Amino acid sequence: MSQTINQTMVNEFILLGFSYQRQIKYAMFSIFLVIYLVTIVANIIIIILIQVDSKLHSPMYFFLCNLSVIDLWYSSANVPKGLEGFIEGRSVITFAGCAAQMYCALSLGITQCILLAVMAWDRYIAICNPLNYVMVMNRSFCIRLAAITWCSGFLLSVVHVSVTLTVPFCEHHKIDYPSCEVTAVLRLACMDIRFREAVIFLMSVMILLVPFSIILFTYSYIISTILRMPTTAGRQNAFSTCGSHLLVVTLFFGTAIAMYMRPRSMISPENDKVISMFYGAVTPMLNPLIYSMRNKDVVQAFHKLLRNHIGSKD
Repeated sequence: MSQTINQTMVNEFILLGFSYQRQIKYAMFSIFLVIYLVTIVANIIIIILIQVDSKLHSPMYFFLCNLSVIDLWYSSANVPKGLEGFIEGRSVITFAGCAAQMYCALSLGITQCILLAVMAWDRYIAICNPLNYVMVMNRSFCIRLAAITWCSGFLLSVVHVSVTLTVPFCEHHKIDYPSCEVTAVLRLACMDIRFREAVIFLMSVMILLVPFSIILFTYSYIISTILRMPTTAGRQNAFSTCGSHLLVVTLFFGTAIAMYMRPRSMISPENDKVISMFYGAVTPMLNPLIYSMRNKDVVQAFHKLLRNHIGSKD
């Protein structure tokens, strides 16, 4: 009897989730549920503030709004299944559901890679070439940049998904992961997957390192320009604005590179699960908090919204 079955015969996968003791699972469920709820609320607030406050109608906040939409969607695509895994120990996902989850997560992750590079370039123009900023970063150009960013993410992810889900799977359909992660699904293949792993690795290098290199290049010029500013207030304001973006970049690219750009010998399923949950749950929560706590305009817009809301009740 054949040891493999055609992938079209695969109806569902079993997500094994986390192999912790019951008490730890409940504690982890509570923690990540709070993280997920904070993520949803924080990102919705950021989106609302940017839409209703005229002071936030600038390219920087337009791209920040896009980032919040990504974080909102990304966490919703991954975290609920992970929460189910904490309670049930394992959860069942259909083949179509696994494909959809993988495609959404990859598309949004790639979109965020490119968007963070676009945001760095926006800061580069604002700080290094301020006289031409309004002319260069006009509304129509920003909309085109955002459209290209989103389309690129949803097109490039097709390669990862097609390479992963077109392999013949063995009868064992248990994914040792809380979600349909590319590397975890590939481990179920009944074939030599070295070529496919190489394709995914090369795509990851291009998707991660190209935007990351652009960010490093732009910030080398940004920091050089900031250090030459004549006033301390100007330098502090510029560093404050760029500091939030750099912190988000460090969190996102640090976990993404740890996840997708390691040699096979360094892959540890248990460590990957922790990185995956951090990548899928904690980072989307931290992004709006980092930008709101370090940005006076966002804080003022939030206070203004609260005053207007309280005033309307009175």
